[in-house]
Amino acid sequence: MTDRVALITGGARGIGRAIALDLAAQRWAVAVCYRTSEREAADTAKAITDRGSRALAVRCDVSDPAAAGALVHQVEQTWGRLDALINCAGPYHRVNLLEETPEGWAEMFAHNLHPIFYLSQAAAAGMKARKYGRIISFSMANADQMIAQPEITAHYIAKAGVLILTRTLAKLLAPHGITVNAISPGFIDSGSAPPGELAGMAKRIPAGYIGAVSDTVAAVRFLLSEEARYVNGTNIHVSGGWGI
Repeated sequence: MTDRVALITGGARGIGRAIALDLAAQRWAVAVCYRTSEREAADTAKAITDRGSRALAVRCDVSDPAAAGALVHQVEQTWGRLDALINCAGPYHRVNLLEETPEGWAEMFAHNLHPIFYLSQAAAAGMKARKYGRIISFSMANADQMIAQPEITAHYIAKAGVLILTRTLAKLLAPHGITVNAISPGFIDSGSAPPGELAGMAKRIPAGYIGAVSDTVAAVRFLLSEEARYVNGTNIHVSGGWGI
């Protein structure tokens, strides 16, 4: 896989960073997209090059369709191709639905769902021309259950939308040698939540413990592999049984 190229949104920290470093260890060239985490993105890019691979850190607001398209074009111009698009960015905020603002509501869709459409549409042309591609997007465990979520309503609807978009893209792109799949993490110790808060969640997880970032990385590694060439339009839960 020495000639493979990946673009990872939200790749500066947490799960996205871990995926970037895992791909670098496999000699992928990795472009890390970030919106605000400039220092972390620079650190991730350095860690990629320290592993002997090529790195690109790009600030981009992928909620802007023109910027998203330009980002894909930049990666293709830099390295001549784009083999894998991994959509890790997924900010959220907690607020009761009846207290949500129009701006807060729109923000959840703008940063969780819309970029996947913009980036996938932009990346599809090159992938179709090469008859190869992998698109992986992150939803959340239980988003396929369609349950009430009073405190994260817009975020939850956006993550459910990710699953519908994933299936639709898979159906359209499968004839061109492209797979499109989703990963739905449960409680993962990615550094975004206090350890005490995560520990309190363990009793709600059938497996009895919080997942590690490596659990999610392993799922991505599988979906990018040739062993997963016939896996298309699926949603892999990485949750220890939570949310099913």
